Amino acid sequence: MIALAAAWIIPLLAVGGYALDRVLVGTITRSFDAQLEFTLSGMINAADIDETGAVRFLRPMGDQRFSEPYSGLYWQVSASEQPVFPSRSLWDRVLGPAPSALCVTPCRYASRSFPGEPLRVVGRTLRLPGSPTRFYFQVAQSTRDLDAQTRELRTILFWSLGVLGVGLLALAALQSTYGLSPLGRVSRAIGAVRSGQAKRVPEDFPIEIAPLVSEINELLEYTEHQAEAARRHAGNLAHALKTPMSVLIGETQGRADPLAQVVASQVQVMRRHVDHQLARARAAGQRGNSSARTDVWQAVEAIVRTVSRIHIGRDVTIDLAGDRSKMFRGERQDLDEMVGNLIDNAAVHGGGRVFVTISGEPGCVDIIVEDDGAGIPAAARDKLFERGERLDTDKPGTGLGLAIARDVAELYGGSISLADSEDLGGLMVQLRLPAAV
Repeated sequence: MIALAAAWIIPLLAVGGYALDRVLVGTITRSFDAQLEFTLSGMINAADIDETGAVRFLRPMGDQRFSEPYSGLYWQVSASEQPVFPSRSLWDRVLGPAPSALCVTPCRYASRSFPGEPLRVVGRTLRLPGSPTRFYFQVAQSTRDLDAQTRELRTILFWSLGVLGVGLLALAALQSTYGLSPLGRVSRAIGAVRSGQAKRVPEDFPIEIAPLVSEINELLEYTEHQAEAARRHAGNLAHALKTPMSVLIGETQGRADPLAQVVASQVQVMRRHVDHQLARARAAGQRGNSSARTDVWQAVEAIVRTVSRIHIGRDVTIDLAGDRSKMFRGERQDLDEMVGNLIDNAAVHGGGRVFVTISGEPGCVDIIVEDDGAGIPAAARDKLFERGERLDTDKPGTGLGLAIARDVAELYGGSISLADSEDLGGLMVQLRLPAAV
C-alpha cells in the first residue's frame, strides 16, 4: 500500500511541479517583458527626426542605467541606411538585428549578443512621422535578475513539493500501518491460540475486523467439535473391537496347539493396531487443543520406572538426565505413548544399558534415547518406521513401536531421527516435540 501510494504521489507531484514551474516562470518572464515594452513605448514616444533624417530624442530616457556603461539596461535604434543610434550604456557594443524582417508588433526574444551576459530584448519596427525610413527600436536588459528570481522560485517550489511529498508518504505509511495494525493483532492472537496461551481470539477489535475475528472463533469451535466427534467415533470403534479380541485371547489361553498360538499372536497385532489408531486419533484431536501442557521430566521418569519393572529380570539399567523444566505442548498420554515405545525398544533390543536425556532449544523439547546394542546400519534405518517392519525377529514385538511414535510426533509437528550413539555405541533415537510456552 505504501509503495502504491508512492507510485501515485511522486508522479503527480512531479507533473504538478512541472506545470506550476511553467506557469510561474512564464508569469515572471511576461512581467519582465511588460516592463521592457513600457520602456520601449516611452522611447518611441520621445523619438523624432532631425534635419539630417536621423533619429533624436526630444527628452532623455528616465532610467539612469541607460547612461552608465555596461549597466545591463540598453536601448538602440537602427536602420538599414543609417548609423546605429545606441544608448551610452552600450558603450562600444551593438545589439544584434531583429529575429525577423518585420516586427510591426513588439518582438520578444532572448539574445546572446554579448558573451557572458544573456539579454532579454523587446523590439519594434516602425516609421516616424516625416521619414520614409523604417527604424528598429530595441530595449534590452540583462536577465541576471530574472534568472536569480527563477532559481529562487524553483528552489522554493522544489522544497515545498518535496516536503509535501514526504508528508503525504508519511501520512500514507501511517494510515497503512495504523489501519492494518488490527490484522497484526489478529495474527498474534492466532499465534497465542496455536501456542496454547489462549483458546479463542479476543473480540476487542475495530468494527472492520470484528467479522473476521468472529469467523475465526467460529471456525476454531467447529474444528474442536469435529475433532471431538472423530475421537469419540474412533474410541467407540476401538472399544467395540477390543471386546471380541479379549474373547479370542481368553479362548487361546491354556491351549498349546499351533492354531491357538497363531490366533493369540495375531490378536495381539490387531490390539496393537487398534492402540495405534487410538493414539493417532487422540493426538490429532489434541493438536487443536494447544492449551495442554505436560511436565516432560515427570512423565519420562514414570516411564523409566515402569519399563525398569517390566525388564527387572533382564538386568536392564535405565539412566535419566537433563533439563527438568521442559514442558511438552500436548497430552500426557501421547507423550507416554511415544517415549514408552522408544525406551521399551532400547531395553528390548539393546545390551542392557539405556541412557535417556531431556534437552532442547527454546520452543522445542528433545528426548534422546541411547542404548548399548549392536546398532542399526544407516541404510536400514528408514525401514524401522514402516508398520510391522522388524529387523530383529528373535525378540518379541509387533514392529509398530517406532511407527506409532513417529506418527504421533508428526501430528504434533515433531519428528524422530536415528543416529549412532557416541557414548554407548548402539542406536540413538532423538524425539523432538514442541515445547509449551
